[in-house]
Amino acid sequence: MEGEAVVAVDVPLLGDERRKNWAKVVSNVDEAKQGGWAFEGEFIATGGIQDVTAPCVLLVYGESGSRANPRPEARVYQVSTDGTLSERGMARGRAWARTLRDTVAELVDTESPLVVEAKPWDPALMHYSNEALAEEQARRAQRAR
Repeated sequence: MEGEAVVAVDVPLLGDERRKNWAKVVSNVDEAKQGGWAFEGEFIATGGIQDVTAPCVLLVYGESGSRANPRPEARVYQVSTDGTLSERGMARGRAWARTLRDTVAELVDTESPLVVEAKPWDPALMHYSNEALAEEQARRAQRAR
């Protein structure tokens, strides 16, 4: 897809870190499947910085409470090409997957959610030294690999 970029995003940790929690970059929603199994895609770690190909749809799940009585919570985010997260939905309780299924399917079906056009240059860059700009360019090239 045109406009895709690998960006670093801070994936939130929902619930208690000692309980079940996960995040997934959703590529498809299979409406024939029940629960969280309907969301197809790549799992990524929660509670820290992760590299993802943007734009994309990110589903984050976490539980709080006790083992005997867990309280599930899930949130859906759109990740833009500038690395920002925009919350598009939230659900709590055992019906979280069905509550969010249609929202996630709509976001995944969108051709290119939140593509941010990058400016080729900004006059403010004139204030930086050539060395500083070269270091930044090298850092971004390294991150893109």
